[in-house]
Formats: sequence, structure tokens, C-alpha cells
Amino acid sequence: MSTTSSTTATSFLSATQRYAAGALFAIALHQAQIHQTRPLGLSHDDSEQEERTSCSSSHSNGSSSDSVSEDPDLWIHENSGLLRPVFRFLEVESVAWTGLEETAGGSPAKHHVGAFLRLLSEESGNASSSSSQSSDQEVALSKAVDVMEETMGANPVSSQSKKEKHKEYETQCREKLSAGSEVKSTSEVENDPPKTAKDDHSADVSDAPRDSGHNDDEEPVEEEKMLSNQRKVTVLYEILSACLADRREENKKCTRKRNGYDARHRVALRLLATWLDIKWTKMEAIELMVACSAMAVAKEEASKEETKSPKSKWAKWKRGGIIGAAAITGGTLLAITGGLAAPAIAAGFGALAPTLGTIIPVIGASGFAAAASAAGTVAGSVAVAASFGAAGAGLAGTKMARRTGSVDEFEFKAIGDNHNQGRLAVGIMVSGCVFDEEDFIKPWEGQNDNLERYALHWESKNLIAVSTAIQDWLTSRIAMEFMRQGAMLTVLSTLLVALAWPATLLAATDFIDSKWTIAIDRADKAGKLLAEVLLKGLQGNRPVTLVGYSLGARLIFKCLETLAETEHSAEVVERVVLLGAPISIKDQKWDAARKMVAGRFVNAYSTGDWTLGVAFRASLLTQGLAGIQPVDVPGIENVDVTDLVEGHSSYLWATQQILEQLELDAYYHVFRGPNPPEHTD
Repeated sequence: MSTTSSTTATSFLSATQRYAAGALFAIALHQAQIHQTRPLGLSHDDSEQEERTSCSSSHSNGSSSDSVSEDPDLWIHENSGLLRPVFRFLEVESVAWTGLEETAGGSPAKHHVGAFLRLLSEESGNASSSSSQSSDQEVALSKAVDVMEETMGANPVSSQSKKEKHKEYETQCREKLSAGSEVKSTSEVENDPPKTAKDDHSADVSDAPRDSGHNDDEEPVEEEKMLSNQRKVTVLYEILSACLADRREENKKCTRKRNGYDARHRVALRLLATWLDIKWTKMEAIELMVACSAMAVAKEEASKEETKSPKSKWAKWKRGGIIGAAAITGGTLLAITGGLAAPAIAAGFGALAPTLGTIIPVIGASGFAAAASAAGTVAGSVAVAASFGAAGAGLAGTKMARRTGSVDEFEFKAIGDNHNQGRLAVGIMVSGCVFDEEDFIKPWEGQNDNLERYALHWESKNLIAVSTAIQDWLTSRIAMEFMRQGAMLTVLSTLLVALAWPATLLAATDFIDSKWTIAIDRADKAGKLLAEVLLKGLQGNRPVTLVGYSLGARLIFKCLETLAETEHSAEVVERVVLLGAPISIKDQKWDAARKMVAGRFVNAYSTGDWTLGVAFRASLLTQGLAGIQPVDVPGIENVDVTDLVEGHSSYLWATQQILEQLELDAYYHVFRGPNPPEHTD
């Protein structure tokens, strides 16, 4: 029921505006599910009439449902637990919920979006002091977000330093690997032969124009121009607050298993921000403000408990599942596991404002306190703030040895500058072709994003062994002879059609096989471990982006496969990028893996990666290989990075450029390449 007045006392929006905001979010949530299998930017002939059935596994046989209520697999269905708690927080009248769900599930979505944006733009017409105060608060909130965004922005000096260090790393890698010059900077392979593998997939989406021809849904909606920037920020702020407040009713049929920030919510917010023409960095600033506000509420609750028995207070926190996420020491709430809080947030909102006041000089501490007043209902209780915290020791403290089969090394290393800074999204980066311990970290250090990022350090002994074995083979006489003749790429192109390897090549690569087999086995088992970590919430209940190259990409894929065995929806993983993946195309569960990812799923491949073909030739001959050709599965973005990848080992330094050109923070398919790779002398 919506009889309480807590939201109206703190919301900057009128009842009609909250209704419109809830409706827009419902539409975005449904469209986001559709785009799981039909991502924007990949095609231009989407059938609007089949939107609802296109994203429901229960109607894969072609039958359609006339009502959202009859399709429990929809994200906007009551059983998903994603939408109605948002309606409840926004105090949308419950009698309107079903109608909004049906509208969100109908078509065409664009017409409805415009109508609700017009509703959002309307003022209440009430000239009362409360209306004026709400307007002032909207302005204060918008200014606070602007300054927070600026504070989060990349430091030009730091960015330049990162680029220089990455360039040094690239130079070191090239020098180290130049002897077995799979790298194109050697003269033997300057003139690549035609790549018939690519010709066989001429309709592949990676060949589509990259800067034009986007679907209309990728562009801001015309009516967004009717809204002030302050109103747009307010809408996103309050919808995010609603997503995190998690006001669920008891629903035994609810399929959602976790509190916190659901990956599907974040993807829907990306689309809504696109419609509103709001940069994603601004949305990340809103996330940070809500995070800090929520932790302040948690501390305020804890402070109230301090007047009671310390034992009862601690027991309550322990029962709430917070003991693993935060600790109270010296009256200060510290996130000890890469959870929510900026360091040393003191009690209550009054103390929160001075803490953040140092980075919000435009409006001052009191201004931010007013702007953040809505966070009183963002959190609602200690449990909401705690839901972001990581269970147990968190990722940074996670070491798993001999837990699954013979995996001996599995550890997360924090990278970047965003730890303990209230980030509401996590990135896990996984290397797979490594020659030194530093290769687990350095390929990822130069990224400029707002994720709390970790590099997975796993099975270094086996990975170094197989990488070195391949490199040793590259320096062998027969390999050098093949390269001198420019024959390697011809072999790779031919075998895709003829399914035949030269006998001399097979004989020469026998000694790689045993090491490669072991490495594949470890990657599969480590992938299961990663799934276990995510299911336990060691990353905090925050959306996760997974990026990996070579065997690291296979590890991520096996993680998704494992998740699919127990999960039925994409609660945890927001985005995935696989680069040079040694994964068979036909005998793996690609559809199931895709369903575990709420947003973009990218398969980056190089048609000239003959090293991968040599190492994984058994699967290549029978099922095809994702690392060198497209994957024909709805919802997967295939990106041809042949012009950026000079050889399999060059993913060590090319990964950063590929990720920059993918523009992962864009909601829709983007790949701004290829640009000619830079060569070092």
C-alpha cells in the first residue's frame, strides 16, 4: 500500500512525476531484457511486434502471451522482484502497477517513453513553499552531482603517466617476444594473405558501420529536451535510490535471490540515461553519492544502538549480515572489504556533509545535506547499506588453494585507485597468456574507468609453462620457416575449410599438447571457483564486469556456464568481454552463458591468430573457435580485432586499446576501430 508519507517528505518529485519515473524505468527494464538477445547497434530490422516473446525462454516455441502476468521469465514480471519494489519506494499507487507493467511489455516502446517524459517535465503547478524547496533541492543535487563527477574524473597527469607506463610495458613485451616473432613487426609477415575465415562470415556485425546507422533506441528521446538537467539528475537519483532500497513484499515465487544492486537494474539505468541524454559518468557520480548516504544512514542506526548494550548492538549487526562488510572501531564506520564507504564517515547526515563538503565546494556542506535528504528513504535500514558490503574477507582477502580439483593458486589483486571509494560496480580482469607474474596485472593497469577493479592471479605456474612452450615453439626452425614463407596465416585460413593440418606442423607441436591440456583443465576449474566467489557475494552485492583474454577468457566463460547451472537470471554479471578465447563454438553452452549477463557480451576475435589455432587445433577442426571467428549466438557482439592483434601474445598490450575502442560504458554496440597498431622500433 502507498499510504505512508515518508517518500513524499523527502522526494524532490511530485506524485505524477514519480509515476512517470517508475513507468520509464519499467520500459527500460523490459527493453534491456530484449537487448540481451538483440543488442542495439547490431541490426536494423527488429520486429517491434515480437518484443515480449523475444526475451522469454518460456515462449521459445513461438507461442506468445497476451499479458505480462502470464510470462514469469520477464524482468518486469512480479516474480522477478525487480520492478514492484521500485514502484513501492516511489509510492506509485498499487492499483496502477499492473497497467504500468503491461505498458512496459507492449510496443512500440518509444511512443510510451516520449509520453512519460512529457509528464516528467510538467511542474506541479503548486507555488507553495514546499514546491519551491523541492526545486532548490533539485538544483543543489544537480550541482553536487556535477562536482562529484568532476572529482571522479581522470587526472590528466595521472592518465598520461598510465599511458607512458603502458607503452613501456608494451615495449618490454615486444622485445621479450621478438625472437619468436609471431608479432607482425617482423618483416616476414608484413603482407598478410587473404583471410578466408573472415570472408566466410561477410555478414558479421563487426563489419557494419561503427559510427552511424544506430537504432533509434540508442539515441536520446526527443522529449528529453523538455526536461531540465536538474530534473534528469533527480529522476536518476530517485530511481537508483528505489533500486537499492529493496522494499520487497513477501513473495515466495520471487526468483531474485539477493539484496543490493542488481546487474539488471544497472543495465536498465544505462538505457534510461541514454534516453535522457545523461553521460554515464554523471550516473556513476550519483551512485557514489547514494552509496555514501546509505553508509551514513547505517552509521546513524549504529550510533543509536550505542546507547544500548554494546553486546545487543553487535548481535543485531551480526544478525543483519554486516559483520563481514564493516567494523565499528573508535566510533568510525570503515569499509574493510572494498564495500561502500569512503573512509571515516562519521555519524549521521550532519557529519556526512562535512566529510563530502571538502569535495563539493560549490554548494557547501549544508547544501549537500539538503540534497542528500532523500537518502533517508534510500537506505531505510542498516541492511540496505550492508547489502553492498562484501561477505567474509571480500575479494582482496580471497585466496583459494586446492579447493576445486588441483587448482593451487587463485587470488584477487586490487588494481587502480577506486578501492574503498564507494564504487557500486566491480571489474574482474583475467589474464590468460602470461610469461611473468607481472603479466597478471600490467595489461589492466592503464584503464581509466570508475570500476573497483581486481586482477585474478591464478595458476601462474601452468600458465607460464604453456605460454613459454608456445613461445619456444615459435623460435623453432620449422616455425621460423613457416613464417618466412608467410604460410601460417594461409594454413589457418585453409584449415577452416579443408580441416587439414600439414603433417610437419602437427609433429612439431606435439610437445605443446600436454601443457596446453593441463592449462585448459585448470582454466575450467578456476572458472567454477570464480562462480563460487560471485555466488557467495565476496564482491559485495554489486554488478560485476568480467574481462579476460586467452585462457582467462575461457575461465570467465566456464564461470558463466557454472552460474547458469544454479541461477536463472542475470543478477550478478553486468558485462563480459572475451578476447582471443580458446572456446569451441559448437559444443559449449553459449546461450546459457549469455543469459547470465545482463548487458553487453563481447567476443573479440582475430582471424589471423594462428597460434591459438595451433594450440587448440582439436576443437578448431571440429567445432570452430571463438578466438578466431564469430560466434553465431543471439546477443553476442562479435568484434573483429585482427588489425589490432598481431599475434596471440600481443593481447598482453593490445587489450587496453581494444577496450577503449569498445567503449563499454555505452549502452549499445560500439567499436571505434580498427586503427593501425603502433609499432616500436
